[in-house]
Amino acid sequence: MKLRIGLIGLGDAWQTRHRPALRMLHDRFDVRAVFSPVAKLAENSANEFQADAVDGYRALVSRCDIDAVMVLSRTWLGWLPMLAASEAGKAIYWAGDLDFDPQRDEPIRAAIEGSGVAFMAEFPRRFAPATLRLKELIATHLGAPQLVFCHRRIQGGGKAGQESCDPSRSEFVELIDWCRYVVDREPGSIRSTSQTLSETAGYRCMSLEFAATDDQPMVTAQISCGSYIRPSWHEAISFRPPSAMQICCERGIAFVDLPATLVWFDDAGRHLESLETELPVGEQLLTQFHRSVTSLLRNMSDLNDAYRAAVIYAAAQRSEREGRRIDV
Repeated sequence: MKLRIGLIGLGDAWQTRHRPALRMLHDRFDVRAVFSPVAKLAENSANEFQADAVDGYRALVSRCDIDAVMVLSRTWLGWLPMLAASEAGKAIYWAGDLDFDPQRDEPIRAAIEGSGVAFMAEFPRRFAPATLRLKELIATHLGAPQLVFCHRRIQGGGKAGQESCDPSRSEFVELIDWCRYVVDREPGSIRSTSQTLSETAGYRCMSLEFAATDDQPMVTAQISCGSYIRPSWHEAISFRPPSAMQICCERGIAFVDLPATLVWFDDAGRHLESLETELPVGEQLLTQFHRSVTSLLRNMSDLNDAYRAAVIYAAAQRSEREGRRIDV
């Protein structure tokens, strides 16, 4: 079945992820309409896919030749395009940021859930070839996770307009979801601390605790992010960048470099896997979306996963304010 889709917003990943994936999967997706606050961008993309450039998101979602809507960036419109799509009965692919406030935005989640439409949030770390291979290794060679470390070193600066020491809420939400996905269960508590080094430098660390079960050991996952290398230290900035994820399991340890490199060690020694020949992340994501829309089983897990990760992030903020571990 070929899905007739409309595109709303063309974000930072359009050229590198969504556009190439849609062209490769032309047998599954037919782009019919494009809306973007930047009219010229919408016109150019519509011409490329032989689609219509429309003037507004409501005009797009109300078209009878649209089966699903892909919201590829979050603009000043906020959640309005998603609400309009759910009211029109159109399946939703959400690739905007995951800046989901668990209290303020609860009515949004409830409205989409009550509409009956399929929904998929874009979690690119989940569908990276290295992550998919890691899940296989956990099930076969490495055994159950025990310790997980996710660290991101930001190349911050001291000038106006440069990236600050804090990534967005959306980034932390995705990292929390990534840990939940790899460990394959819910954390029971979280503790978060942060340190400000200067106006543009600092560090934040979250520690998630996953309680032991009858057949799985306790897991501690640490998510940290910081900007602590000065721009003037040119050689230090590119020196040994940390792995996106380091995971210690019952029978081995693995180091993940997104999207497609995985190094793991067990009693037999070192194993290096380069997964460049696997399907790119964009194609993995859109293939999953096509499957979720055409399946008879409605997919709402992604919306609930995004909401759950946002709840955990809110608990981390509370932990910083109160200086203690918070149950989640």
